[in-house]
Amino acid sequence: MLPTLVLVGRPNVGKSTLFNRITRSRDALVADQPGLTRDRHYGRGRIGERPFLVVDTGGLEPVAREGILFEMAKQTRQAVDEADIVLFMVDGRQGCTPQDKIIAEQLRKTGRPVLLLVNKAEGMQRAAVTNEFFELGLGEPLPISSAHGDNVSEMVELALEDFPPQAEGEEAQDDHPKIAIVGRPNVGKSTLVNAILGEERVIAFDQPGTTRDSIYIDFERAGRQYTIIDTAGVRRRGKVDEAIEKFSVIKTLQAVEDANVVVLVVDGRDQITEQDAHIADFVLEAGRALVLAVNKWDGLDEYQRATVKRDIERKLHFLSFAKLHFISALHGNGIPGVLKSVDEAYAAAMAKLPTPQLTRVLIAAVEKQQPPRSQFRPKMRYAHQGGSNPPLIVIHGSALDKIPDSYRRYLERTFCEAFKLQGTPLRIEFKAGKNPFEGRKRPLTESEQRTAHRARIRGRRLYG
Repeated sequence: MLPTLVLVGRPNVGKSTLFNRITRSRDALVADQPGLTRDRHYGRGRIGERPFLVVDTGGLEPVAREGILFEMAKQTRQAVDEADIVLFMVDGRQGCTPQDKIIAEQLRKTGRPVLLLVNKAEGMQRAAVTNEFFELGLGEPLPISSAHGDNVSEMVELALEDFPPQAEGEEAQDDHPKIAIVGRPNVGKSTLVNAILGEERVIAFDQPGTTRDSIYIDFERAGRQYTIIDTAGVRRRGKVDEAIEKFSVIKTLQAVEDANVVVLVVDGRDQITEQDAHIADFVLEAGRALVLAVNKWDGLDEYQRATVKRDIERKLHFLSFAKLHFISALHGNGIPGVLKSVDEAYAAAMAKLPTPQLTRVLIAAVEKQQPPRSQFRPKMRYAHQGGSNPPLIVIHGSALDKIPDSYRRYLERTFCEAFKLQGTPLRIEFKAGKNPFEGRKRPLTESEQRTAHRARIRGRRLYG
């Protein structure tokens, strides 16, 4: 089990900046704006040969009693319950505030070990920046700079000194499904994540744009490991006006690229919008396996349900390979079916396709329907697998650059049906054999030169 370090503190004290520095990533959004991080955000860090987990949390507002700040504080308290050691960050430029004192009192009650970090201490004398924080009663404060890296390595070593080193080979292999939950704002993505996990793991709030970052969460179901990614809602480009929201959209698109399976959530109470189709098209272009979930289905009458089904057939017809589920994330209806389809889509996306079977299916498809002829009829000789996630089939032959897209789609359908690849797109790449004599000019033999010479003489005699 990896030791878990949890970052706690008031909003805008530099927790996300420290998270990015420890994990050597840019996974957490950072801006000069309080309250940017709202959910727990997990990452992996390493110092030398020692790996560990680090958790970024939203700013802890001890006095919040309702609203988004209350939900953020609840998430932070849950993270503290999971912590092996709490890294309590305060702002050395602002000094010790009443909020810091309340948070320190709450942390003492948890019984968790706490390391007090005084951030933004670059260029300041140690005694001057740390003296007033001794009154928090959490031991000796450690001055650091998350932005410049001052004392960060020493801080991590100090936090891990009571934990045994990780045994070699003990780290879990990253070979389990990654599931990205995507869709427009306020369609119920975070509620679906909580329903799958069986706990209030991320903030689900009746307000568009509650989730701003992509939150990676590991969990286990029926003895199998998964990683689920809660993403920010993707609006139409014309409505994305805040810089923070633009970064959130980029994080969502990166999460799609990082996932094995994408669950596209649409709102059953609304019509299928052009934005839903744009998100689906991006997932398809990325080549990711897909499951389509129509949320808030329990609140619709029969006429509304029939309308939604017609809308999906008309506007999302290009997702015919994906399983369709009608669910209620709030009440948990249909959730097991979604996970079953995720497993099937992942298996299809990562399937190993033997070369002999691929070639037999290719030959049978060509015998059933020949590719159209232009100057020469294309000849397809054999096929092999060139990759997975999505499955890539490479077909070798001659004159393959003349094969139209319609015949490519015919082959894709044929391979998917033959290998029962449900829930994933499939890609085909054509490789034409190169003519070894193309561009080469063979010199004439002596006999050929004499024949050509006699032909030129006869031509001059006949035509003057």
